[in-house]
Amino acid sequence: MSDTSQTQTPEFSSALFATSDKTLPILDFSRLTTGDAEGFRADLLAATHDFGFFYLTGHGIDDDLQSRVHTTIRRFFELPEEQKLAIENLKSPQFRGYTRVGGELTQGQIDWREQIDIGAERPAVPERYGEADYWRLEGPNQWPEALPELREVITEWHDRLSDVALTLMQSWAQALGADPHVFDEAFATAPSTLIKVVRYPGKSDPEPKQGVGAHKDSGVLTLLWVEPGKGGLQVENDGEWIDAPPVPGAFVVNIGELLEYATDGYLKATVHRVISPRLGDDRISIPFFYNPALDARVPQIELPAALRAEANGITQDPDNVIFATYGENSLKSRLRAHPDVAAIHHPDLLG
Repeated sequence: MSDTSQTQTPEFSSALFATSDKTLPILDFSRLTTGDAEGFRADLLAATHDFGFFYLTGHGIDDDLQSRVHTTIRRFFELPEEQKLAIENLKSPQFRGYTRVGGELTQGQIDWREQIDIGAERPAVPERYGEADYWRLEGPNQWPEALPELREVITEWHDRLSDVALTLMQSWAQALGADPHVFDEAFATAPSTLIKVVRYPGKSDPEPKQGVGAHKDSGVLTLLWVEPGKGGLQVENDGEWIDAPPVPGAFVVNIGELLEYATDGYLKATVHRVISPRLGDDRISIPFFYNPALDARVPQIELPAALRAEANGITQDPDNVIFATYGENSLKSRLRAHPDVAAIHHPDLLG
């Protein structure tokens, strides 16, 4: 579900399939409004402390919207190549638009997928480039002229998932012993959301390849929709890989490095990866990354004593420093994931 942060992890090997019988916990979002809010928050905290991942049901994103999004995305990937390349990300200083198969890297290795990156729709702000390099990420999206309905349905998707994500942030805050609105300010004015519309084509020679290499997400929180019946996502836990196949009606939710920062490591951003489908099959997935404004600093929570005792500090990795300001984390990830775009538009930031 890469944003993509390039935390150092073991090199991908097609022989490393799931080695654990564990399954991710399932949480029902509707418990927040049906009399069991406290129980939901306790389960939320346990799931993200123990796994960093969980399935979310009862979220209110109806089947009709999910079907419309899925159908529209399928129509995009069926377009002739020249129509997809009309919005290729190489044309965007903000790393937005279509990436052809093999055009994104994780850990320096090629991810076997094609995708569209869609961020918050705003004008570019060149007058702020001197303040911080990350302002180069603010700007417009590229939308396909051949499929105008994509913009409409993705905008609706964005708004609905943003509401779910903000409620989850408030639930985490309460579960951590803080004011429920402690995170709100970071997201209030200009959240830097990102939607990736992804297709993993089948690949076997002779085994499936790296759909997305092992990594942690660089932001706050990710909600992932996966095409029903299509597996491939794996989550690392205690040195083992857990399969995370789609659960009917559920989103897969995981935390990113900024929630690890906010809790001094009580919540840990978790390594995960995607194995590509076999030849003759493919897989659609839509990760939604809920992140604060580029210049926002996520507050560090003053944890209750019982939680503080289990907070082991932020992961120390000299190759993947976790920054408090979201824009610094995001720019680090984009430059690593798309060095070709960076070379065209931001050569001064390379090296």
